Amino acid sequence: MRIGLGQFDAVVGDLEGNAKRMREIYRQAREQGVEILLFPELAVCGYPPEDLLLKRHFLEESRETVEKLAADCPDLTIVVGFADYYQGDTYNCAAVLKNGGVAEVYRKSLLPNEGVFDEKRYFEQGNKPLIITSGGLRLALTVCMDIWDTDWLGRFFKNAGKIDMVLNISASPFHLGKIETRKSIISQCAAQFKCPACYCNLVGGQDELIFDGRSMFADASGDIIAMAKAFEDDLLIADITKKDDVVQVGPQQRELPVELDLLDEAYQALVLGTRDYIRKNGFKKAIVGLSGGIDSAVTASIAVAAIGAENVIGITMPSKFNSPDTVGDAELCAKNLGIQFMTIPIGQILEQFNTSLTDAPDWDTKGIAYENLQARIRGTILMSLSNQWEAIVLTTGNKSETAVGYATLYGDTAGGFAVIKDVFKTTVYKLAAYINKINNREIIPLSVINRIPTAELRPNQKDTDSLPDYDLLDKILAGYVEEDKSAQQLIDEGLPAEVVGRVIRMVDRNEYKRRQSPPGVKITPKAFGKDRRLPITNRYKDGGLI
Repeated sequence: MRIGLGQFDAVVGDLEGNAKRMREIYRQAREQGVEILLFPELAVCGYPPEDLLLKRHFLEESRETVEKLAADCPDLTIVVGFADYYQGDTYNCAAVLKNGGVAEVYRKSLLPNEGVFDEKRYFEQGNKPLIITSGGLRLALTVCMDIWDTDWLGRFFKNAGKIDMVLNISASPFHLGKIETRKSIISQCAAQFKCPACYCNLVGGQDELIFDGRSMFADASGDIIAMAKAFEDDLLIADITKKDDVVQVGPQQRELPVELDLLDEAYQALVLGTRDYIRKNGFKKAIVGLSGGIDSAVTASIAVAAIGAENVIGITMPSKFNSPDTVGDAELCAKNLGIQFMTIPIGQILEQFNTSLTDAPDWDTKGIAYENLQARIRGTILMSLSNQWEAIVLTTGNKSETAVGYATLYGDTAGGFAVIKDVFKTTVYKLAAYINKINNREIIPLSVINRIPTAELRPNQKDTDSLPDYDLLDKILAGYVEEDKSAQQLIDEGLPAEVVGRVIRMVDRNEYKRRQSPPGVKITPKAFGKDRRLPITNRYKDGGLI
C-alpha cells in the first residue's frame, strides 16, 4: 500500500481555494500510485479559524466542501481535517473519504488549550477511537495533539485490537527547534505501538503563526526515515508492506533532507510569514522606513526575499539629527537590495509642529516628547503613502525594543506587520550576517552592522543611554519573558540585581504599547501576543523585589 502526505499552505476561511489545492495534490498523488492520501488538520478551513467556528453557516459550508471534495476525488482513500457541527456540538475532525463520499469521521480527543491554542473554546472532545482498514492493514487515525501523550494514546486504543500503523494529521505551529520535539513525539508513538507512524503537517503563515510542514514517516523502531520539505508545499510518499506480521515503510525519498540550523529556520520562517501575511491580506507591495540602521535593513531584506525587490519601497526620512553616514547607508542598502528608494526630509515638518506646540504649557525641544514627535511624523508619512499606494507598511522594531517599550506609539509602531517583532536584537545581528552570507555579497553594509545602535532623535544619542547593553538585556528578557523566571531567579543566576529590576519594570509597564502594536511573525516558544496574555492594568510587582 502506498501512502502520501500532502502538506500545503491552507488559507483560513478559503474553503474553495483550499479544496482546489487539495484536488491538485490528489491528481498528483493518483499519478504516483498513492492509495491513501493524508491532508493536514483543519485543511479544509485553515488553522486556526478562531471565531469563524462560532458561525453555524461556516461549519455547514465546511461540511459541504468536504462532501464535494469526496465526490471530486473518488479514486483514493483520503483523510482530511475539517470542523464539523454534530449533534449540537462542534468538533475538530478527520474525515475519511472513500468512493466519492464521507465514509467515516474521527473526532479529535485531546484539545490543546495553552499558549497560542484555544481549542477548548471552540471544540468538544471526541471519545471514540477510529481504525480504518486498507490493503489488509489496520490504521489508527489521530489528530495532532492526540499523539503527544503516548500513555493516554495507549489507553485510548487499548481495546481497539492490533494496530499496523498510526496516521496523524496535524497543524503544529513552528518555533525555533520544535522539529526535534516533533521527531521525538513521532518516534515515541511508533515505539508505543511497535508499528510505523506518519505525520502530515500544515504549511504557511497565518497572522502571527508559522506552519513549517516537515511531514514525516517513522518506522516501527521509531527511527525517522523520511521527511518532507520545510516551509513549502510537498507530497511525501512511502510504500507500506506487511510480511509475517511485520509492517515496514519504504519511502520514495531515500535520504532525509539536510537539517536546518536555528538561523536557517528563523530566516525561512520570517520570509514565509511575511510573504503569506502580505499576499493573503491582499497587498502586493510593502513600504519599509529605512533609517540606515540594522533593524530596518534586515526587515527590508526579508521583505525582498518574501515578495521580490520590485514590490518593496524604502523610504528614508532624515531630520537634523540624522548623520550623513546613516542617510548614506539607507540609500546603499536600498541599492544593494535593488528596491525603489525615496528621501522625504522631515526637518520643515518638525519645525512646523514645534511652532504649533510652543503655545502648549511646558513644551520644549529637549525632552522625550520632542524626540517621539519625530517618530510620529515618520509614522504619519509612511501610513499616508500606504493609503496612496495601497502598500502595507512593515514596522522594524525587534523583540528587545518591543519588550521594554523602546518604541513610539503611532510612530515607529505604526504599520501593518512587524516582521522582526519576535527577534531579539542580538539575533538581528546574526540574521544580518546570514543574509550577506546566503547572497554571497554585502547586501547589508558592514557599516550598518558595525555601527553603535542609535535612534538618532537627539544629538549623539545611543541606545545604551536608555537600555543596558543588548547582550545583557536579551539574557534578562529571555529569562523573564520566555521562561517566566522571577527577578530573584535571574539574580541568583548572576545577573546584576539593579539592571534586572529596571528591565522588569520596563517590560511590565509597557504592556499597553505591545497591545496596540501590529502582529508579527512568531519564531520563539513564547512570543508577545497569544503566547503571553498579561493584563494591562496590573499592580503585581514580582514578589516585591522590584
